[in-house]
Amino acid sequence: MSDSLDRYHRQILLPGFGEGGQRRLQDATVVLLGCGALGSVAADLLARAGVGHLVIVDRDVVEITNLQRQVLFDEQDVATGMPKAEAAKRHIASVNSQVHVTAIVDDINHTNIARLAEGADLLCDGLDNFETRYLANDLAVDRGLPYAYGAAVSTSGMAFTVTTRGDAATPCLRCLFEEAPAPGTMPTCDTVGVLATAITTIASFQVSEALKILTGNADKLSRRMLHLDVWNNDLYQLEALRNDDCPCCVHRRFDYLTGKAGSSAAVLCGRDAVQLRHRRPGEPVDLAGLAARLDGQGEVRVNEFLLRADIRDGDKPFEITLFSDGRAIIKGTQEPDVARGIYSRYVGT
Repeated sequence: MSDSLDRYHRQILLPGFGEGGQRRLQDATVVLLGCGALGSVAADLLARAGVGHLVIVDRDVVEITNLQRQVLFDEQDVATGMPKAEAAKRHIASVNSQVHVTAIVDDINHTNIARLAEGADLLCDGLDNFETRYLANDLAVDRGLPYAYGAAVSTSGMAFTVTTRGDAATPCLRCLFEEAPAPGTMPTCDTVGVLATAITTIASFQVSEALKILTGNADKLSRRMLHLDVWNNDLYQLEALRNDDCPCCVHRRFDYLTGKAGSSAAVLCGRDAVQLRHRRPGEPVDLAGLAARLDGQGEVRVNEFLLRADIRDGDKPFEITLFSDGRAIIKGTQEPDVARGIYSRYVGT
């Protein structure tokens, strides 16, 4: 065994792995979409396993509330305001210098995701909203890329791997969730909290599935969606069935990738605010329900037409105005990616 493989000796001993699997892993490129809770755990595991090239894309900076669950960051990163992608790159370098890490500080959207994923062998989900997950799913199906989906909030989470390759082919994400939930209907980590062990368990499953693909063991992939609640001792797998009328993998309509679906952003002149508008029509937002979930985050006012909430994200104040059609105005920034982040964390998509 060569010196470059010595560190992976215990992994190479595994059935179906071997030196051949390890070398495949060293030749692989994984694009990690988001490096928050799930993403930082996945990045750490992938780097320690010996993925050759890890591309980390994230738009945010490290904050003190991240440290409870985002394993690649420390108090120094908070003090210096390090972008998560760059902080992850530095920490991975101290863990495994054999891994080439490309850090990209950017918002992931339909105009850049194809470029960000250029050369990828697999997409790993570290995202926090349905819109960008549908975008990743579109790209995965269009390009034939495996996509390791994962999500976690509160004490529960789920994971599933999408692949279009040969006998291992699975349903896609839109077979399982054809449309995103209406804005404001789903809990987020910022409104209901999150237990770190739920994060690490889901991310571990994602990475295990990714390693099967990257080492040539795709026949071992789970074809079911994992669902767990670590606090209430629930663990089960749901049968994943293809939707014969799926708009994405059957009809090959990539609405999110082409920009026909999703949200658009407009900076409002002179108002220090960004308007976000969703292109997909849906049910009216449950403003009263969202107001209840935001209780404790700050002052919340609601009527039949709109909700207005004053919140603090870290040390920065923002005002969220959400209309019943899902349109939102985020006051306190002129940066669309910041506005999208606030929307994702407190309203959810």
